[in-house]
Amino acid sequence: MLALLTALTMFQDLAARTTAGAAPRPNAPAPMTMSAVHAARPPVIDGRDDDEVWQAAVPISDFLEFEPNEGKAPRFKTEARVAYDSKNFYVFVRMFDDEPAKILKLLARRDVRTPSDQIKIILDSYHDRRSGYEFGVNPAGVKRDFAISNDGDEDDAWDGVWEAKTTVDSLGWTAEFKIPLSQLRYANAESHTFGFGIWRDIDRYKERASWPLYRRNAPGLSSQLGEVTNIRGLTSPRRLELSPYVVTKNITLKRGENDFTHPQRLTGGMDLKYGLSSNLTIDATVNPDFGQVEADPAVLNLGAFETFFQERRPFFIEGSGLLSFPVNCYTVRDCGSENLFYSRRIGRTPSLRDGGADPASPSATTIFGAAKVTGRTPGGLSLGVLNAMTAGEEDSDGATIEPRSNYAIVRANQDFRKGETGIGIIGTMVNRSLDQWTESSLRSTALVGGADFRHRFKQGRFQVTARLVGSRVSGGADAIAATQRSAVHYLHRPDGNLGYDPSRTSLAGSFGQIQFAKYGGGKLRFETSYQRVSAGFESNDLGFLRRADWQSHATWAQLAFNKPDLFFRRLSWNVNEWTDWTSGGMPLERAVNTNVHFELPNSWWVHAGGTAGGFGEVYCDRCSRGGPAVRTDRTFFPWGGIEGDSRWVIVPSIWLDGGRWDGGRSKSYSVSPNLQFRVSSRMNASLGMSFSKNTDDRQWYDNITDQNNVTHYTFAHLEQRTTSMSLRLNYTASPELTLQAYAEPFVSKGRYSNLRELANGRAPDYADRYRAYTAIADPGEFNVQQFRSNVVLRWEYRPGSALFLVWQQGREYNNDRYGTSTFRGDIGNLFNQHADNTFLIKASYWLNR
Repeated sequence: MLALLTALTMFQDLAARTTAGAAPRPNAPAPMTMSAVHAARPPVIDGRDDDEVWQAAVPISDFLEFEPNEGKAPRFKTEARVAYDSKNFYVFVRMFDDEPAKILKLLARRDVRTPSDQIKIILDSYHDRRSGYEFGVNPAGVKRDFAISNDGDEDDAWDGVWEAKTTVDSLGWTAEFKIPLSQLRYANAESHTFGFGIWRDIDRYKERASWPLYRRNAPGLSSQLGEVTNIRGLTSPRRLELSPYVVTKNITLKRGENDFTHPQRLTGGMDLKYGLSSNLTIDATVNPDFGQVEADPAVLNLGAFETFFQERRPFFIEGSGLLSFPVNCYTVRDCGSENLFYSRRIGRTPSLRDGGADPASPSATTIFGAAKVTGRTPGGLSLGVLNAMTAGEEDSDGATIEPRSNYAIVRANQDFRKGETGIGIIGTMVNRSLDQWTESSLRSTALVGGADFRHRFKQGRFQVTARLVGSRVSGGADAIAATQRSAVHYLHRPDGNLGYDPSRTSLAGSFGQIQFAKYGGGKLRFETSYQRVSAGFESNDLGFLRRADWQSHATWAQLAFNKPDLFFRRLSWNVNEWTDWTSGGMPLERAVNTNVHFELPNSWWVHAGGTAGGFGEVYCDRCSRGGPAVRTDRTFFPWGGIEGDSRWVIVPSIWLDGGRWDGGRSKSYSVSPNLQFRVSSRMNASLGMSFSKNTDDRQWYDNITDQNNVTHYTFAHLEQRTTSMSLRLNYTASPELTLQAYAEPFVSKGRYSNLRELANGRAPDYADRYRAYTAIADPGEFNVQQFRSNVVLRWEYRPGSALFLVWQQGREYNNDRYGTSTFRGDIGNLFNQHADNTFLIKASYWLNR
């Protein structure tokens, strides 16, 4: 960590010399500007322009449409005025409309986008063209806000404390904003210029206009903003916000068969936000409780790799963009999961918990406290530091199932050339206090350090990116041997020659990536990339990594048509290709993909695509779960979907996908219809269903070692059916009082047959790769049933302060027989099981000085 802090100082010194003379992009037009007026008397926030300051402010009205017709004069006029005083930033916007009776006023909970008009203010108070804040409101007064990082990454978990009032009148509608300066970050200077922009949505025409013009083919968001000038005399106080809270909850604990107890618990804690300086803010939480957060969706994972779950806890979501360092991230792959920082590791389910044998053991690790420092300096240095402490957890017999642990991360990015070039570093560290119960299973220390580089040129249209990371984990020999044998590594593969050593007490590895891309300008975009993960790379103590021992080259190209014509409002067509190998060069995949997405003139969306793989001689080195590699054949996976017009009272959608592999012996398909209902201006609901059928002729079954110490790598033919439903209901009494309900039943059942063992995994012919395995006569069946529900009443009784009433319910039933029941019968059986209920009341109060 000392080396990281030293590097930060060097970055900042270099930035001070470099950015002082930084110039805008060559040939870039000068940004549009407007002038703010000082408010001698603050306006009354009521959505009306009869205050003295609004009469004095000079409006801007030169908005231009950017969707669907970029650069066209908008259908309706928009005027905006800006003012400020020593405490607040004010904006008044008048949205003219020839038919104000048709302006749809739809209520929803905060941060939910409704199919109605919207006005959004975008502020880059640092004026660094990389960060910022968004404040949006619809005609019903429903607020949305985001924090911006990396010139366009939007963090919707950020909830600022601000006000907005709207009115609908004979001229159209208005919005009046009051944004406390305590919610913004800006340099300590006598005069300020903020990056500034306004977006207006006219939803019934699916049109969007902005000041200044936002160009969809140009990269970035903050870098396209205009400027608001003439802001003088602002102080930059050291803000202090406290939010103490108290929680009472009643939970269900299972002590044994048909033996349940319902203890009542009362806890409290506090969230804190303090401005260390004009550039840095510390956020801390003590004894946090996230009981109001929706439970994870039900899932049955029969694969080798860990399931990724989204972070839902507000403390860890807010500002996460500053801590992010993606790995194996490129356009052809999903960039939303593999990362050096995966906050779900903090407060995770105890790693040695056996919920079946000991259901009364804790299902989550207690977080003593966590703190993070985030900010950005005038020199262009973005900084994120997080530290968290978690408690040790024990089972009913007093054995440790999760040791006391400390998690730390430092992430910094230094921008040059007004954000066109950037260099970043990251360091993460996990320390665990192991004991006799945990030292043979868990690593004691995990260290990861890395750097990344980004350079834009040709007015930001082209970009080069590079990343380099190293890792080292250490612990007892048994724990490191388990790490080597895990699905991430499988270093013990008999044909891998990867240096498996059960006597090791540490493991090290590296990751590297380089990309070249064109992300803006014209219709054509592309990206080509190469990435390599060594066999010993390990980042899962505080990150998320599915596998090591892997390298890949991938290329993506896109044609985007954003100008409407007779057939489409917009269209994008993508073509991808990729080739994967192990780090030693064994081919894993050669595949191509194409997909198309277009919006019809009636605002319906159509999506279609397909992937063909298995070209040439390729192998699966993970299929036998630590055994020899298995040759694979051609694969084909088509998919498609249709989405209805979001303005309709009932919005339908349906997604279809399928697959065929193993020469037709294996195949799958799934159907996922969904309906969204607008019951009234205050209530909306959605009902979704998913049905899938999976026939896998080489589903891994088990690795069985016989009495002669011979390991049999067994596979079976699997017939699996999975059905799930999801129901959501949202009722909004007012923008401050909302009710949400969510329910999801889930059933997945399957039959195994034709049990075989691996004979010659590399044989060219499928039939020669396996032989019958007769030691097990009946491979068995399974039937997994789960139910998750969540009901939350939220009342923001004053700005920043809220009361939550929560009811969560879960039910589970696992059976080793497939059964003959229909989905309805399975659900009926599930509801005969005892429910795990949690009732919770949480109250918080926001204090600001």
